[in-house]
Amino acid sequence: MIHVRPGEARDIDTIIEFQLRLARETEDVRLDRATVTLGVRAVIEDPAKGRYWLAEEDGEVAGCLLTLPEWSDWRNGTVLWIHSLYVRPESRRRGVFRSLHAHLKRAVEADESLKGLRLYVNRRNAAAKKVYEAMGMDGRHYEMFEWLP
Repeated sequence: MIHVRPGEARDIDTIIEFQLRLARETEDVRLDRATVTLGVRAVIEDPAKGRYWLAEEDGEVAGCLLTLPEWSDWRNGTVLWIHSLYVRPESRRRGVFRSLHAHLKRAVEADESLKGLRLYVNRRNAAAKKVYEAMGMDGRHYEMFEWLP
């Protein structure tokens, strides 16, 4: 059985490792560990920045994600963005993301101030797109544009 819980200070090393693996696996990017460490700590220390959610299976962390709040004036509420999603290779296709997603969906349905869930995915990540579509998510509404120095 998969149990979902909020991330805590004791999870920092695991979250950092997951983020380093995520960048390598999905975009072939090697992130600077010191920068990622500061970024993860910043979220744990300041919940206004976001919140990590961890999925545990048999007492071991199998996956995690980060939710970030976005205020929607159109909806007069908060949309939660799903970021930094990582599931250990040995835990994939066992319902880890499904459990995390279901937890977040229940939170949205139970809280009138929460208006939905969003995420973005690398265009080349066909496997992830299939998973998100199977969860009832779609990419029909918006395309994302960005500027990063």
